[in-house]
Amino acid sequence: MVFGLGRKAKKEQADEPDVAVSSEEAAEESSDATGRSATGPFDVSEITSRDGYVDLGALLISPSEGLQLRLEVEEATQRVVAVTMDLNGSSLQLQAFAAPKSEGLWDEIREQIGQSVGSQGGQVEEVQGQFGTELVAKLPAGAPDGSQGYRVARFVGVDGPRWFLRGVLGGAAAVDRDAAGPLETLFRKIVVIRGDSPMPPRDLLQLRLPKDASMTPPPGAPVLQEPERGPEITQIG
Repeated sequence: MVFGLGRKAKKEQADEPDVAVSSEEAAEESSDATGRSATGPFDVSEITSRDGYVDLGALLISPSEGLQLRLEVEEATQRVVAVTMDLNGSSLQLQAFAAPKSEGLWDEIREQIGQSVGSQGGQVEEVQGQFGTELVAKLPAGAPDGSQGYRVARFVGVDGPRWFLRGVLGGAAAVDRDAAGPLETLFRKIVVIRGDSPMPPRDLLQLRLPKDASMTPPPGAPVLQEPERGPEITQIG
């Protein structure tokens, strides 16, 4: 597994305040009717051990052969705002947000993504996938030969107990379900750590470099690459 650092310029927006609840309450709320607590992504209250995961703060990620992780840094604040999983020529950008105790965010966010894509001259289509309702977005983009084409991204969202996890699939995984399979499997294994502190809904949950990551790691440990610009479709508010 390889680590890289990326850059991101836009700043996420906060909304109205949320209230903290105990970890016991969060565990009770996590047993939802959709079966998320059984199939993932998981809340930290739903796992028995954190051993074996890559610890990125708000997200725990299962290692996988050939997987590269790229952390994206907001230039203005130098905080980590997203992590992108690169595997077999496809990508999956991840962001976790605080959510209200009583309701999820995905329905409202899908509508906002559609409006944002439309304002850029793109198109969106709602489709049904493994994680429920998804969005396939097509944004105008220049092709290598100079002609006008489209860049495709597939948005998936999962509402958890007081958190919302969003994934943006790019590359072959955005248009080919078979190509998306390995990344979808890793998405299901993600563990979200919301914490008990009060946070405004839509506030980003804090990501960070793993404690054992370094520029000269021992064999088999994550490796940091030079900074790269991350995916542009990252804003939810």
